[in-house]
Amino acid sequence: MKKEKIQEKKELSNTKINLIFICGIAIIQLLSVAIVAFANYLLVSLGVIKTEDFQNNGWVPFLLLVISCVIIGVGFSLLAIKFILKPYKTLMNSMYKLSNGDYSTRISLGKRTTLKDAEKRFNVLAEELSRTEMLHSDFINNFSHEFKTPIASINGLLELLKRDDLPQEKKKEYISIIEEETKRLLDMSTKVLDLSKIENEKELKSAKKYNISEQIRSCIVLLEKKWEKKNLSLSLDFDEYEIRANYEMLMQVWINILDNAIKFASRDSELLVEISKELGYLTIEITNTGLPIKEEDREKIFSKFFQAENNKIKEGNGIGLSIVKHIVTLHKGTIKAKSVNSKTTFTVKLPI
Repeated sequence: MKKEKIQEKKELSNTKINLIFICGIAIIQLLSVAIVAFANYLLVSLGVIKTEDFQNNGWVPFLLLVISCVIIGVGFSLLAIKFILKPYKTLMNSMYKLSNGDYSTRISLGKRTTLKDAEKRFNVLAEELSRTEMLHSDFINNFSHEFKTPIASINGLLELLKRDDLPQEKKKEYISIIEEETKRLLDMSTKVLDLSKIENEKELKSAKKYNISEQIRSCIVLLEKKWEKKNLSLSLDFDEYEIRANYEMLMQVWINILDNAIKFASRDSELLVEISKELGYLTIEITNTGLPIKEEDREKIFSKFFQAENNKIKEGNGIGLSIVKHIVTLHKGTIKAKSVNSKTTFTVKLPI
């Protein structure tokens, strides 16, 4: 229905342009005839040409017609360049700027309805390119910073390990830190590659039907050491549900969300997982009790490398939830987060 309306608007716009062109030609013809008639009248009135001359010299009216057409043609060409073609010239110049990387370029083509659609589309395109460029720059800056920090830490610790007078206990401590930082770099590299791969996916592939309830239970088992370490009590409130999706991709989603929930949960608190079915969708909710997410950060947490300022836990690198967002979107689903009274819930809705 929407496509049909857009097509109708395009056809209406083309019809308007054709009518304007036809009217323009008609006006030029009428003006030519009027100028020839007026020129003849003026020349005859002034006595420059006598009526007999028209009878004896048939080429005179033709000459006047040619001269008047040239004058009108040149006049209308100048007017067209100055007024009629000015918006198109503005559009072409702006497109040239945009193609050369000036994403701040915006245009205003006046009040003519035939050009409003072009103006709107150009400005939307420029806005999207500007946002993409900004995200790209932020990604490069954050990526460089996130990689530089552990590398600098490893380098400094290796320098200390060269000292002959370094106690054995300190050596073990520094080696342990190097090991952790190396794991962090490896994890970051893997996630960046995963994110790059997922971002390049245009459509969902390798989808199959399987038991999503069993999949989530498997993820909880995989993270058993982590939630046992914090003495979390699990509450699994769901029946058996099936879904058609990419198994490996959704495995990443549940691992990332559950890992985050465990990481930010308070010790001896509850971890709640719920699944419900409604109107062709499955809703999966994962709730923990602990450090809340600020309201202004709830959308930003799905951006690359974003970590909230109140995040006292330095584990992670801010890539996991970005991967989750892309996978859920690829499945034509939605994900959101909310925090109320120290309870944080991640809600994922997926079409069955």
